Amino acid sequence: MATIRPLLCSTLLVCAAAQAQNPDAALASIKADELLQHIKVLASDEFEGRAPGSLGETRTVDYLKQQFRQLGLRPGNPDGSWVQGVPMRGQKPVPQFSYTVNGKQVSLKFPEDYVAHSTTPGDHAKIKGSDIVFVGYGVQAPEYGWDDYKGLDVKGKTLLMLINDPAIPDPNNPEQLDPAMFKGKAMTYYGRWTYKYEIAAKLGAAAAIIIHETKPAAYPWDVVRSGGVGEHFSLQRKGADPDAPTVPGWIQLERAKELLATAGYDFEQLKQQALKKEFQPVVLKAKADFQIDNQTRSLKSNNVVALIEGSDPKLKHEYVIYSAHWDHLGIDTRLPGSRTEQIYHGALDNASGTAALLALAKAYKTLPAAQAPKRSILFLATTAEERGLLGAKYYAAHPLVPLRQTVANINIDGINAWGKTAQIENVTSGHSSIDELLAKYAAAQGRKMENDSRPELGSFYRADQLEFARAGVPVLYTKARSGYLERPDNYAAEVVNHYVAHDYHQTSDIVRTDWDFSGGVQDIGLLFQVGLEIANGSTPQWRDGSEFKAAGQRRLR
Repeated sequence: MATIRPLLCSTLLVCAAAQAQNPDAALASIKADELLQHIKVLASDEFEGRAPGSLGETRTVDYLKQQFRQLGLRPGNPDGSWVQGVPMRGQKPVPQFSYTVNGKQVSLKFPEDYVAHSTTPGDHAKIKGSDIVFVGYGVQAPEYGWDDYKGLDVKGKTLLMLINDPAIPDPNNPEQLDPAMFKGKAMTYYGRWTYKYEIAAKLGAAAAIIIHETKPAAYPWDVVRSGGVGEHFSLQRKGADPDAPTVPGWIQLERAKELLATAGYDFEQLKQQALKKEFQPVVLKAKADFQIDNQTRSLKSNNVVALIEGSDPKLKHEYVIYSAHWDHLGIDTRLPGSRTEQIYHGALDNASGTAALLALAKAYKTLPAAQAPKRSILFLATTAEERGLLGAKYYAAHPLVPLRQTVANINIDGINAWGKTAQIENVTSGHSSIDELLAKYAAAQGRKMENDSRPELGSFYRADQLEFARAGVPVLYTKARSGYLERPDNYAAEVVNHYVAHDYHQTSDIVRTDWDFSGGVQDIGLLFQVGLEIANGSTPQWRDGSEFKAAGQRRLR
C-alpha cells in the first residue's frame, strides 16, 4: 500500500486541503450497519430494557462510555467524569381504586381498567371519600379565553378529565378544527398529560384521572398499561411534587363511561358540553377511594455526557448539544411467555436515537483538523425520558455548561428505519431560525423541509427538546415519516401507524430484519450538517410568536 499512496495523493498537505473543502468524509462515516450494530447491543436481552436504576442502566452507561472513549471524545462533565448523576425516587405501585355512587361501591382492576401511582415520598398513600369532579379537558388557557374550572375549589377532590386539547370545530368548516383555538389540528401543551397533572397539582386536587381514548391520545390503551405497571420515577425533591397531584392516573374509556353512567351522566353528552367555553365543571355524586402501596427506593441514575472541545479560542466556550435518551421501560415479569417476551427492548425507541448520537460523535471526530468545529459539541444521552423527560429536566435545571452559552439543542428520538424520503419533517418548525438551516441542507440533499405531518400527536411536547426549549435554548427535532421514495402514497401511514399501534412501548419493539436505514443515515447526516454550521458560528434566534422566546430572552440575561 505504501507504494500506491503517492499515486492517490502527492502530498499530505494537498490531501488535507482537499478534505477541508467539505465534510464528505465525515458524512461517509455514518453507516447503516454500524447503527444496526449499536441497536442490536442496546436492545438485546442482556440490556434488559434499559430501565433507570437497573442492571440494564449499568450496562448501557458502560457501553456508551466505552464507545465515546474509543471515538476519542472527552468526558463531558467538568468534574472529569462521563456522567451527570440524576437523583431520583423510584416507586413501584400496587394500587387499589374504587368509587362509590348511591351507596354502591365499584372496584376497578389494575392495570386492565386503570393505572395510577402516588407522588408522595412514603411507601403508602391513601385518599378516602374524595369527591369526583368532571372538569372537561382540565385546561386553563387565558390566551384562548378558556377555563374549565370556573373558580371551583377542587382542593382534595379527584378530577376526571379528557385527553388532548378541546377539539373545537371550525365555524366556517365544521369538518375541520378551528385553527384559532388550540392550534386547530395540532396539539398544544394543554393537551399533554403532563400539563393536566401540573394544573391539578397547582389547584390542590388530590387525584387527577385522565380518560383514555385511542384516537386523541394517538396510542392504544396497551401503551398506557405498559407504562403504568412498572416502576415510576420522579426527581428527588423536598415537599410535594409540583408536577402532579398525590395520585395521577388513567382510566380505560369503557370504565369511565360506566362510572359516569352510574352517576347519571352520559359520556358523549358531557364531552360535547366540554367543547364550549361556557362549560361548567360537573361535581358527580360519586366519591373515590385510592390506596397505593409502594416499593420505594432512592437512586442516582445517570445522564451520559461526552465532549468535543471547540477549536476557536473564544467560541469553544459556547456549546451545541446533541441529545437522545438511552432509557426504556425495562422488564415486566407479570407478562406471559419467556423472559425475552417480558422485556421492553426499545429498539427504535430509543436505541436507534442513541446509536445516532454515537454516529454523530464519530462524524465530528472524522473531520480533519482544519474543519474541526469552532464551538464545543456536547453529546448528552439522557435518562428517564420515558418517565417524564426527567433526565433532560434535571440537566436544564443543573446544566453542566452555562445555558447562556448553549446556543442550540438538536434532539433525536427514534430514527427512520423504512427507507429514504423526499422530505424531512420539522417538528419544531416556526420556533427558531434553525428552520432556515434545516431547509438549506435538506435542499442540498435534494429534499424539502416540511412541517410536522402529524401535529395532533404533539411530538414537540413529548421528547427531551421540550425541556431545553423551556429553558430558552433554541431546539431542533425532526421526523421522517412521510414522502417515502419509490413507495405507494399510503406507505408512510402504514408503517407509522403499524409501529404506533403494535410496537410503540411494547415488547415487540425489537430489531427487525426488514429495516432500511438508508433514510436514517440521510437524516443523521442532515442533523450533522445543521449542527456543524451552528458550531462554526451561526447563532439560532427564537422567532416572534414562539411561546419559548421569552424564556430565550431570560436565558441570555
